[in-house]
Amino acid sequence: MFRLKFALLAALIAASTPAAAADKLTVLLDWFTNPDHAPVIVAQAKGFFAAEGLDVELIEPADPALPPKLVAAGKGDIAISYQPTLHAQIDEGLPLVRIGTLVETPLNSLIVLEDGPIKSLSDLKGKRIGFSVSGFEDAMLGQMLRSQGLGVEDVELINVNFALSPALLAGQVDAVIGGYRNFELTQIELEGKKAQAFYPEENGVPVFDELIYVVHKDKTDDDRYARFLAAVEAASIYLTNHPHEAWNAFIEAYPNLDDELNRRAWSDTLPRFAKRPAALDAGRYERFAAFLKENGLIKEAVPVESYAKEIR
Repeated sequence: MFRLKFALLAALIAASTPAAAADKLTVLLDWFTNPDHAPVIVAQAKGFFAAEGLDVELIEPADPALPPKLVAAGKGDIAISYQPTLHAQIDEGLPLVRIGTLVETPLNSLIVLEDGPIKSLSDLKGKRIGFSVSGFEDAMLGQMLRSQGLGVEDVELINVNFALSPALLAGQVDAVIGGYRNFELTQIELEGKKAQAFYPEENGVPVFDELIYVVHKDKTDDDRYARFLAAVEAASIYLTNHPHEAWNAFIEAYPNLDDELNRRAWSDTLPRFAKRPAALDAGRYERFAAFLKENGLIKEAVPVESYAKEIR
């Protein structure tokens, strides 16, 4: 009888005790929401963040260049950014550290039309190549050309102001550098054309992480980050095991993205998400930093441990 009364009393106390409030966390996206962000969206939609005691706010940037800078200024917790951008910003002295990986392979590529004059990279000699952002894309293109015994002086570069697919489809250029293999290829096909991608990592450019999570370097001991990565890992495994259910959760959260382009981008991107987002391949970062230094994009290749960590 005493045990029963004690059990009832314990149950009443538990019922009357308010649940601990979830810890708020702001995540600044690199761009408008799209299938590249699937693990983060699914972690939120399927309750993986909540299970880790997190109340995560996802924020789309007004300017894609701002998220890492805002985190460096203490105006956000986590920014989704790019490995090439991180190296450049570390070189500039921004107090940032990579704590995890979202997309663990390059998405960037050089794209041509299948019925166009480019059948191999060697065919680029004397041709027009459209680009959007100078710097890393120039270095990437330069290395791809060198793999064929060519140089940037052998091609004509044309700034197409982010209109990569339209410029290629209109015949304004013969190729574009910087197109995403999981979006632009499908976008061109939906316009009635077939396209072919040449991958930088198969043509002399070191492999790099396309999308990563960065935080302020003085806050890496914040326990929210380990819980965030645990939730994202659970979501990545869920995506792998239940892609259709995950897609349904994604479009329920963002019904405006329920179209053919995003549906196909979803399938094309699934194999590229990091299954162990907290894991760090230091050698990959060393090799890529050396590549950037050789191409004059950073002044010094600093020790990896100064700007990339594994959060446990």
